[in-house]
Amino acid sequence: MASFGSLKQAIFDKEARKQQYQSHIRGLNAYDRHKKFLNDYVGFYGKEKSAQDKLPVKTDQDTLREGYRFIRTEEDDMNPSWEQRLVKRYYEKLFKEYCIADMSHYKTGKIGLRWRTEKEVISGKGQFVCGNKHCNEKDGLSSYEVNFSYYEAGENKQALVKLVTCERCAEKLFYKKRKEKKQLRQKETDSDRRKRDRSESEDDTDNEYDRKKERRKGKKASTSLSDHKVDDDENFDEYLEGMFP
Repeated sequence: MASFGSLKQAIFDKEARKQQYQSHIRGLNAYDRHKKFLNDYVGFYGKEKSAQDKLPVKTDQDTLREGYRFIRTEEDDMNPSWEQRLVKRYYEKLFKEYCIADMSHYKTGKIGLRWRTEKEVISGKGQFVCGNKHCNEKDGLSSYEVNFSYYEAGENKQALVKLVTCERCAEKLFYKKRKEKKQLRQKETDSDRRKRDRSESEDDTDNEYDRKKERRKGKKASTSLSDHKVDDDENFDEYLEGMFP
């Protein structure tokens, strides 16, 4: 028969393990607790595959990516689901005075914009440092109001936002628009040149026609004058014959 001391120690160890387990469970979030309970259940009943392999895993980051909106509406705020509450809590931590830009694909006109985080506000990124996330220039900064057109949640949307950039990144910001204007001016110049060349060609044709016409008139006048001269010679001969019989 077990002694009283060993029985007391066993009870103490059991309570200690219980408290340790409860402390561990309390330290987990709802999703991690759910996974642990399912894995314990599967392990206890001897399933071949864990429930983690069968259930789709959706993290908080996935929830934010699905529910995030660049500018939230009243309808978004009225949604009581925990996903929207999570997204709203994240959205409220952003600073929405200036934007941060991703200009990796600026040549195609695709520039991404997002709001600043607390860390970026403290460091001055986007306000006292160039707003291009790959540029840390602090001199020659200018602030621009950008009409941001984007596609979100199946809709085309627009928002007027502020962006601070250096001179070099400002060229990237307006690269496509300036390129399109340059191409348009080039097309107009080429069109004007073609019209001018066509007009000059038509003028040359008209001048050539006029010259040919003048030459034909001159030729007719010369022929008429020659015929008139022959007639005068014949009349003069007849006149002389009358004077000298």
